[in-house]
Amino acid sequence: MFRRLIGGIALLLLANMPAAAQRKKILVTGLSAEAVAELQAASPGATIVGVQANELLHQVSDADAIIGTINPELVRAGKKLQWVQIGSAGVERYLHLSSPELRDSRITLTNGKIIQGPEIADHAFALLLTLTRGTNRFLKEQSQEEWSRGRYPLIELKDKTAVILGVGGIGSQIAVRATAFGMNVIGVDPKDIPFAPFLDRVVRPDRLDSVLPEADVVFVAAPHTPESDQMMGSRQFDLMKKDSYFVAVSRGRLYSMDALVRALDSRKLAGAGVDVTDPEPLPKGHPLWKFDNVVITPHAAGGSDGIGGRRIALFKENIRRFVAGEPLLNVVDKQKGY
Repeated sequence: MFRRLIGGIALLLLANMPAAAQRKKILVTGLSAEAVAELQAASPGATIVGVQANELLHQVSDADAIIGTINPELVRAGKKLQWVQIGSAGVERYLHLSSPELRDSRITLTNGKIIQGPEIADHAFALLLTLTRGTNRFLKEQSQEEWSRGRYPLIELKDKTAVILGVGGIGSQIAVRATAFGMNVIGVDPKDIPFAPFLDRVVRPDRLDSVLPEADVVFVAAPHTPESDQMMGSRQFDLMKKDSYFVAVSRGRLYSMDALVRALDSRKLAGAGVDVTDPEPLPKGHPLWKFDNVVITPHAAGGSDGIGGRRIALFKENIRRFVAGEPLLNVVDKQKGY
């Protein structure tokens, strides 16, 4: 009887242990104090600790998760780490370049794919329209107070064909916009893409060369992986139409910079818009700077007034799921790299 009574008391005590003893410790870095406070207020089932990047190593030993960044040293020191959330869509620097420890670990990696799409797709079309509507040239003349209507050829997008490399969170948003402009849209992706009204067809990457001759514009929107490295090389630029356009908004390593310069030098391309380059930043004196039919932006496509809210919403939902033991959103296949 006495033993049963003691056992019952013990079970009652266990059931009523402070919730903090069972709470997940989640380190957050790279966010403002206000954003960290917002995550704390929205996550009563977790202990959210805002830290500077240089404090992570001292805090990670008993942490269950990190939101913000990861490196090999943190993976080795974080014996309890189960989950890492990064804000960007690209993960190559975490997996393929600096951290095989993370790639080969049991830690779940989630990223910012899907939420990083609308603003980058807008930017891709800003680059294209700057070229097709001649605004890059008109702006130069505006600065000189010149009015030269009819001097430049102006191109409409209706009935033109867009080939989009990568039909994920960014590429699918580009496809939606291309369809709205009346374009024919061909996707290139290794995944099985469900039927979508904004895609006329999708081919696998090994069929890229077969669709490039149809392209009036090629959009580069795929993640950088060993398989996608330099997928737009000399042969691919040669296969593009005369007077077609090239727009890159995901990673500079997906195309050969030398091949792009040659295609512009030979006047094969009507123009190019690049937000991403290799090397990056693009150094002073690089040949790409000299072309008046090239628009270069400094890897700025991911910025917008809406991305911060979408990112915080993703973090909140993934924290809730992590605490509840539910599947996380935006899980990265660490072997494939996306």
